[in-house]
Amino acid sequence: MDLSRRRKVSSHVETSSMNDIMFFLMLFFLIVSTMVNPNVIKLMLPNARSGKQAMKQPITVSVDAAGKYFIDRQNITPDQLEPELARRVQGLESPTAVLRVDASLNVQKLVDILEVGNRLKIKMVMATQAQQASGK
Repeated sequence: MDLSRRRKVSSHVETSSMNDIMFFLMLFFLIVSTMVNPNVIKLMLPNARSGKQAMKQPITVSVDAAGKYFIDRQNITPDQLEPELARRVQGLESPTAVLRVDASLNVQKLVDILEVGNRLKIKMVMATQAQQASGK
């Protein structure tokens, strides 16, 4: 008669390092998910039947070195600036004007145009030229 006890094999798996791995995986996916661009979602947007048209191009207001005023390449006098801008932005929801003012002009001309835009509730954006990098 065999009275010796058999040794049982332990089926226990050490999982203490599993917690660290799961933490790092969770951290990785959280960081990656914040970097994902939300604009990649393709949506079918609903159609609008509004009678108002969105402005395709902003209005360009230019003043050259001689002090001549132009709205979209049309020569106007400084007195015609406000009524002409008011006519062009009439009915637009959020009109925008790009200001192109010669660098040699007095700042007061720019301020005058900005005041006209402010009275007419036009968003004014000033066009600038990028500086050329010097090769020194």
